[in-house]
Amino acid sequence: MNPAVLTLEEAILRFGREKRNGRRVVFTNGCFDLLHPGHIRSLELARALGDMLIVGLNSDASVRQLKGKGRPVITAGERAEILAALESVDAVVIFDDRTPREMITGLLPDVLVKGGDWPGDQIVGREEVEAAGGRVVSVPVVPGYSTSAILERIREGARASRAES
Repeated sequence: MNPAVLTLEEAILRFGREKRNGRRVVFTNGCFDLLHPGHIRSLELARALGDMLIVGLNSDASVRQLKGKGRPVITAGERAEILAALESVDAVVIFDDRTPREMITGLLPDVLVKGGDWPGDQIVGREEVEAAGGRVVSVPVVPGYSTSAILERIREGARASRAES
């Protein structure tokens, strides 16, 4: 396994408050099923807010719960490997729950980042991070990019090619 893909316990040991030595830890999370430029730009914006970026990655079961049948397209292990290879990402932690609350509570990042499509009062972990002196930042969603939309275009292309034959 990639050394940047960690368990929650390993992440806490490596990036916990007592291990930071003044470095600012940023945390974000998502499914990242088909990585696209919108994801890359959001991760780069998140990383620019601190010294280290930890990405919480929904497990396959968690993605299925959130996105439905047929998702994820790419397994958690493969998605984690892809994310961990990005220059902006310092560590990836896969989680099984519908939300990353346990991970956020354990890590207590200095900055919690979510896409601007999430209303502020619905950002999981907001209370914990702010109570610990951290801040929550919404990064703008990059228009024109959506895994669901990409998958729909693929399905439409497959239907069109079957109709043509």
